[in-house]
Amino acid sequence: MRKTALPLLLALCTLALGGCVSAGIGPGSVRKANTTVPRQPQDRLPAKPIDGPSVYRLGPMDVLAVEVFREQDLTREVRVEESGEISFPLVGRILATGRTTADVEKEITERLKATMLENPSVTVRVKEFLSQRVTVEGALSQPGVYPLMGRTSLLQMIATAHGLDDLANPSACVVYRVVDGQRYAAAFDIRAIRNGSMVDPELLGGDTVVVDYSGARANYRDFLSLYPIFSVFLRGY
Repeated sequence: MRKTALPLLLALCTLALGGCVSAGIGPGSVRKANTTVPRQPQDRLPAKPIDGPSVYRLGPMDVLAVEVFREQDLTREVRVEESGEISFPLVGRILATGRTTADVEKEITERLKATMLENPSVTVRVKEFLSQRVTVEGALSQPGVYPLMGRTSLLQMIATAHGLDDLANPSACVVYRVVDGQRYAAAFDIRAIRNGSMVDPELLGGDTVVVDYSGARANYRDFLSLYPIFSVFLRGY
């Protein structure tokens, strides 16, 4: 290697290393989260992209419609209790919270087989989605409270609320989430998500999405500074 090339190589390496330096993010920080998609390491992505089939996890207050083929007396609606369980004839109590309808369907079938029915055909579906909801506020066409019917991303939820209002500021979107009793906030740019430069985060039941209005950046900064940065997004949850 020529001697004249060595200083240039060292300068380029210094610039590259300087660009990789990142500030720590965690509870208590009030800096805006860096939610652009980094190349490395992978565990610092803002959130997992939404792919694969939608899977709804049951929770308290959800209403299930349980049908047992050719057994009209066993076909009924049941509500998931606060304890997370449901009660069903000939079966007893079954844990439902955190499980899918397919899980509950399989357990009811197995328990009915163990009692009096031979090869029972059981179907379980959610009639009322009441446990997993997201609140959408601010500059949207139809703000409100919407159920999560499976895995739902931020863009999907905005579409459910019939899109952004004409006066919305797409770069000022905040997602609030309570984790272990602490409320966190994460900032997202809707335009960056749409063009693929930022990952579309997955929403969870209990989240609140707030889209600010154009010209209201002061309010946006005030909202964000009230809570610690939502570092859970940065760990790829």
